[in-house]
Amino acid sequence: MGIYFTQMQKNLVFFLIVLSTRGEGYAQDSAVFFKGAIKENRNKVQRNIIQNTITKNLSLPLNGDTEDNWTDAFEAMELTRYNSPWTDAKVQLAFDSIGYRGLGFQRSLLELAYARYPRLFAKQAEALSGTTPDSKIYAMCIEYLLLNSHSITPQSLAKGRLLRVKNEKDEAIEKQLLYHVTNIQKQNSKSALTEILSPSFLKNNIVLYSIQRKNRNYPGLVIIKDSTGNFVKDDMGHLFSVPQLAKSIANLPCYLTNGNTPQGIYRMYGFAISRSNFIGPSANVQLTMPFETSIGHFLNDSTITDTVWTEDWYKKLLPPRIKNYQPFYESFYAGKAGRTEIIAHGTTVDPGYYTGEPYYPHTPTMGCLCTMELWSGINGKRLESNQQKLVNALQKAGGARGYCVVIEIDDQQKAVDQDEILLLVKPQS
Repeated sequence: MGIYFTQMQKNLVFFLIVLSTRGEGYAQDSAVFFKGAIKENRNKVQRNIIQNTITKNLSLPLNGDTEDNWTDAFEAMELTRYNSPWTDAKVQLAFDSIGYRGLGFQRSLLELAYARYPRLFAKQAEALSGTTPDSKIYAMCIEYLLLNSHSITPQSLAKGRLLRVKNEKDEAIEKQLLYHVTNIQKQNSKSALTEILSPSFLKNNIVLYSIQRKNRNYPGLVIIKDSTGNFVKDDMGHLFSVPQLAKSIANLPCYLTNGNTPQGIYRMYGFAISRSNFIGPSANVQLTMPFETSIGHFLNDSTITDTVWTEDWYKKLLPPRIKNYQPFYESFYAGKAGRTEIIAHGTTVDPGYYTGEPYYPHTPTMGCLCTMELWSGINGKRLESNQQKLVNALQKAGGARGYCVVIEIDDQQKAVDQDEILLLVKPQS
């Protein structure tokens, strides 16, 4: 969820309880607290979400002046997974006029539909895909149709492309959409894993690996390699790892705003403390993608003066054998498409919203990497924090300066476990 929740916070500001959660350094669990986790406060926020952000806003007549109000409601419904027959009818009403609405309204409504109504609005999405001049809206419509097993061909995607592609962001979106639709070839993630887990990969850098399933409903696992090429171990001498979720609330493809965390390489450049009521006071790990930062910073080379990002610059970090491994370019194209502020953080979101989901008690985000944290409903103290464990392990490795790598290994319908990873990591002396 990272800083990607900035817009969400803005939209929901009038019902969020403003609480001071700033921490000093990286304190132990007993010294870290979040007042918003106290049961009374969480109940108050829940009531405000339902009564004000959702019910009050959706009670307004839908017109050009109230689109923002309805968008606030859509985002709140997505976050909390709230719906009722009454809200379902309002979503139907919104789709009845989606073709006449602003881009922000269209994007928010399509995102909600993708997350919560995957089978109900294919007809409307298909109609909008044929008229929109916007690449992002078009891609969201096509991705929604793919949920409904619609047959999409490269030829159909080419229609109207010249009218939609106006800049490099549009180009990146349409290229990734085409790749997703055509699924050019099955990629061998096992061979890619062998390459990136080797001591020589990103040599002399600390590397945080987030190893995920294709189905992001299942948590992945984080391991860390220090700058000497050795994997960090815990106090018992075993391979360090903690579960980590790379799923967005919307579950959209990674190249789209608020989509799942893209695979690929990120520059890792330190710790920070967030003031967000969704992230909380635990230290987070700062990450950045191509296009989001300079080439020199991303490659950690101050002699680079070129300012024009290309695949060739990104390829410099890849071993020869996986330079053509296309999933590894997701972070490159997500950055080119305009995604920003994907970080690795903990969470203060109420896990109760997601009871029964395969990832519970983890909480999904707006596209970040997120570890589980549990907070006391009595006094707000932090009870358990995989994020703190991650921060401690990074400090043991030498700090949060280096790279983060996200990769999917397969599509098994279960969480990634350490036994799988131990088979991939070469024994160390």
